[in-house]
Amino acid sequence: MSVQRVETVVIVGVGLIGGSFALAAKRAGRVGRVIGVGRSEENLRRALELGVIDEASQDVAAACSAADLVLVATPVGQMARVFDAIAPVLPAHAIVTDAGSTKGDVVALMRAHLPSHLARCVPAHPIAGSDLSGAAAAQYGLYENRKVVVTPLVETAPDAAELVAELWRACGANVHQMGPDEHDAVFATVSHLPHLLAFAYVGMVADKPDAARCFDFAATGFRDFTRIAGSHPEMWRDISLANRDALLAELARYRANLDALTRLVEAGAADELNDFFEHAREARVAWHQRFLRNS
Repeated sequence: MSVQRVETVVIVGVGLIGGSFALAAKRAGRVGRVIGVGRSEENLRRALELGVIDEASQDVAAACSAADLVLVATPVGQMARVFDAIAPVLPAHAIVTDAGSTKGDVVALMRAHLPSHLARCVPAHPIAGSDLSGAAAAQYGLYENRKVVVTPLVETAPDAAELVAELWRACGANVHQMGPDEHDAVFATVSHLPHLLAFAYVGMVADKPDAARCFDFAATGFRDFTRIAGSHPEMWRDISLANRDALLAELARYRANLDALTRLVEAGAADELNDFFEHAREARVAWHQRFLRNS
């Protein structure tokens, strides 16, 4: 099945995620005009220079009044304001989708702010990213062989959900469908918790009296473990609050595991420590092999 061409796409938040979608969809010939909306004139100007977007606007309502599809790629904490602003002007046929890392809150916001437009609402989450941000970070191949999760509402029209899925496939992605609660539980485990741990660890090192000395001797292990602590603080603040319940459950589970590890170290339990590490190593090796096969 070939996806229909979408003539006017509005990207609200022209950064790595929204900008890369625009580049890939345009290259695939699936979209016509792309209007970028954002708060920063400098970022919008850069997006125009790089060909990420065709037009720029700082007025989200005006931009969306002629949209065929709106992709909201802002931090989740900004989405209520965006949905509220566009609700009165959205064309009846326009599809509203997002790229947020949490889905339960996005579904709730759509119900609250777009109640008459739910048939055209298609929440989604592209599983791709970087610690880079802004229009300059956008890249054509970001979604090649990456997963995108779509979480349609009960009210979502099948043709709207299929159009969003096909656009992501045109960008090179593999599309999966989940319910919002399942999505948020899974990503609390494999994405949100690791980011919080990286932020907490780097913050701990930075607060040590000998922090400068520690950083001087940090090498590849530190780099690999802490890369995601360079991610956008506003985005991760919003994700942490939006997925609070699932994330608190994962933090409690991690704390229990860390307590168990602490007890083994205190006891000098060499065999048990070896088993602890080997269990984790085997799981990580098995995952990495699957990841390479699917990449």
